[in-house]
Amino acid sequence: MFTIRTSRPDDGERAVEIWRRAVDATHDFLSQQDRIAIEEMVRSFLPQATLWLAADANDYPLAFMLIDNGHMEALFVDPACRGTGIGAALVRHGLSLHPRMTTDVNEQNGQAVGFYEKMGFRHMGRSPVDGQGMPYPLIHLEYMGQGFGRRPISF
Repeated sequence: MFTIRTSRPDDGERAVEIWRRAVDATHDFLSQQDRIAIEEMVRSFLPQATLWLAADANDYPLAFMLIDNGHMEALFVDPACRGTGIGAALVRHGLSLHPRMTTDVNEQNGQAVGFYEKMGFRHMGRSPVDGQGMPYPLIHLEYMGQGFGRRPISF
């Protein structure tokens, strides 16, 4: 069982830890040098960002989502909690706030691409580089109201 809540200042380090663990488990396409540089950037902003957190019964964060103006900038789940529905619940929560939510996903992260497609997101375009101009292509997605993302929100 978990709840979804907004982040607090004391959640910052745990959010970075979730990010690190999730990236290490799913982003094997990153070069080690790029992985280190990205973590430095993440550490500079993530602890202060307003996030949606999925927390366990002891209020310990297990996953987070960052939405900016209807665009999901980030969704990261601690690898120990993958497959439990936490990521889908966060996305459904985001969709309750932004019914036409958009997001970008690394093309090389096939598991994430499949997850978003199952949630009802559809390809709207592609960029050959990521937001920092690095050679990690992005697929641009928009929620189109199909898939299991239309299930009622329940936590």
